[in-house]
Amino acid sequence: MARPSFAAYRSILLVATSLIMANCAHEAHQPRETYQERVKLIKEHADSFYSNLKANRVESAIQDNRKIEAMALQMGDTARKRTGQPSTPAAEQDVALLNTVNATAATNWLALGQYYAIKRQYPQALATYRHLIDSYTNSIDRPYREQALRALKDLGRLHPPTATANP
Repeated sequence: MARPSFAAYRSILLVATSLIMANCAHEAHQPRETYQERVKLIKEHADSFYSNLKANRVESAIQDNRKIEAMALQMGDTARKRTGQPSTPAAEQDVALLNTVNATAATNWLALGQYYAIKRQYPQALATYRHLIDSYTNSIDRPYREQALRALKDLGRLHPPTATANP
């Protein structure tokens, strides 16, 4: 089964971000600058992630994705502080953006795993997919975990573990 290319992952990310922005464009209750700045920053980190990956600067790509994950943690903390308060358009906007940020980071981990597999760096690919499975445990993250599990199975077929001889 053919996997989507990096460009496909990036297209999915850009479409999701655009939909969130379009959905929230009519909301006038939250300061526009803060939301727009967050969206811009997410997009910059995502673009940088893919540029770095394309240029084989894996460590830099990982750092970009870690920054996206840090933004998700911060946004999650903000959302948790609002628990129990009446829902507002700003709160709904924050949750939608949080979901987009999580999806972006998870998609980036999938792309990184695919990058490693293409480069035949199987231990790194396995570790990347396991990281995604272990770290993204919310129900909304299920599709990403399932993709990572399928990728692990595929890697097992392509690069089965070497059996060690018993003396």
